Formats: sequence, structure tokens, C-alpha cells
Amino acid sequence: MKEFGYQRVLEVSEAISVLGADPDARFLGGGTNLVDLMKTGVERPGRLVDVRELPLGHVELTSDGGLRIGATVTNSDLAAHPEVRRRYPALAQAVLAGASGQLRNMATVGGNLLQRTRCGYFTDVAGPCNKRLPGSGCPAIEGEHHNHAIFGASEHCVATHPSDMGVALAAFDAVVRYETADGPGELPLADFYLPVGDTPHLETALPSGALITGITLPPAPVAAHSRYRKVRERASYAFAIGSIAAALDVRDGVVQEVRLAFGAVASRPWRALAAERALTGGPATAEAFAAAADAELAAAEALPHNGYKVPLMRNLVVALLTELTEEAAR
Repeated sequence: MKEFGYQRVLEVSEAISVLGADPDARFLGGGTNLVDLMKTGVERPGRLVDVRELPLGHVELTSDGGLRIGATVTNSDLAAHPEVRRRYPALAQAVLAGASGQLRNMATVGGNLLQRTRCGYFTDVAGPCNKRLPGSGCPAIEGEHHNHAIFGASEHCVATHPSDMGVALAAFDAVVRYETADGPGELPLADFYLPVGDTPHLETALPSGALITGITLPPAPVAAHSRYRKVRERASYAFAIGSIAAALDVRDGVVQEVRLAFGAVASRPWRALAAERALTGGPATAEAFAAAADAELAAAEALPHNGYKVPLMRNLVVALLTELTEEAAR
């Protein structure tokens, strides 16, 4: 591991100033992803700027009925917060599905958004990877790709985003707040992650030197009736091979509103807008749920060894929306 400096900061302005003066510095939250990548040589910062003591560790109600979540809130605290569990249960469930208890105690909300892919070619510095070394190639396309993307990939990268939390945030139109030397800004999560295209090493639309300060969830009454479901290759702590966040409002057998987002199928949390459009105003039946899933999955471009994700996601949509419909009828 490359030797590095360490500095703890107590104010947002100080953190931004330190990073601005040292282009080789990186912000350190819980370190559950960054430190692992430093150990393998993927990340090689010259200085770590510890931001855990910044005054960004609170979850608060907004005046319009949404939530404001600070960037240094730990995953454990987020999942346990009563307003998160009451207003956005799928978010709490996604966080609890995301890691072991020890990791959730350390990992932060801001860091979770910025975690990088777990593709084996990305973490192997001895080989090529366009995300790690632009222009070197994507060996996953012809190699091991059973857990890689079926949406939004390109000839330059087929890796997936690993976050569970991000899937639920995508379903509920989260907005990422940040601070730069020029002042505050915000990005809808839908615009936060960049398309892969021919620049997979450029992952987010955050301005250079920006510090994530929090996430805002707008009010969404439908989110109170939501669930998160994750499929993985073992029952214990593992990354998803497919996941879904769903929220559903059904009245008199008709879908009034639905939110759907998929995980482990693209380089970013994937909002299933085609499926939402197909369902809204229609019957809340298993047949309609399957047809909506098919409408979304028609755009999937599977590789030779990850085509199983298409029926997997279809089955997840039908199962979870059926479960939510049955609950609403009780």
C-alpha cells in the first residue's frame, strides 16, 4: 500500500479547502470501500481527509414531509431511524440487506453512494479494465460476467453498481446535496451517475472537489407501502445478483401509483420507468405485473452468461408487487 497522510476535519469548509489544496487527497467516511481498494492498489491517495466528525450526522424531517439525511449518518443509524422505517421502509430494508452489522456500523450514507463496482477485473490491478485504466479494455465481456449488467452497458464496460441503498433511493427520487468551494449544489440521483458510454472511469456528475453533504427524499406517501427484495448467491452477507425496490398504491384493484427500481443490473441503480408507465392506471394483477416487467426488460441486452437476470427480475417484479397488493387488501 502506498504511504499516505491523514487529516481529520471538523467543518465542511475546512474539508473542501484541504481537498482543494491537495489534488491527491480523498475524503474518508467509514472506509469500508475506499480502504479495501487502497489495499489492492486500485486507489492510491496521498492523503485521507477524515470527514466523519463533520456536523452531517442527522436525519431530519423536512417542512414538506420528506426527509433530509446527512452524509455521515451511518448505515446502521439510517436503517434504525423511526421516520425512515415509517415513511420509507424499503430504504431501511435495503440498508439492512446491504452488509454485515459491523460494516453498517462504519459505512456512511455519502460513502455508500460513491462505492465502486465489485467487478473482479476492476479490483485486479495486474490486468486491464477501462474503469480503472481507461483504454485498456473490458475483459469481462469475453470473460467472467455472470453478475454483470443487462441495462445501460457499453462495449467499454459491463460492470454493475453494488449499492442496495441506492436502489431504494432511486425509487423515491432522492436528491444528492453537495458543497464545493463555489457554494452548495444538488443533483437528482437520476442524474448523479453518468452513463457508461466510452468513459466508464467517469462515474458521477459531482463537480471536482465536491463533498457530499446529504440526501433529500421528497415526500412520497406511496413510499410508506414499500418493500426491498434482494437475491444473492448465498444467504449471508453478499452482493446482489438482482434486487428490487417497489412501492405500490392500489385502490379498488387499480394501480394509482407505483415506484420500481432495480439493482445489480446496470452501472447505476436502474429506475424501471417503462414498467411504471405500463402499470399506472391499470389492474393490480399478476398478469399486469408480468407484462409491465416484460416492457422494462425488453431493453435488456444480456451477455452469454448473465441472461438469467431477465427472468429473475421478471419474477421479482411479480412476486413483490403481488405481495404489496395482498397486504393492501388486508
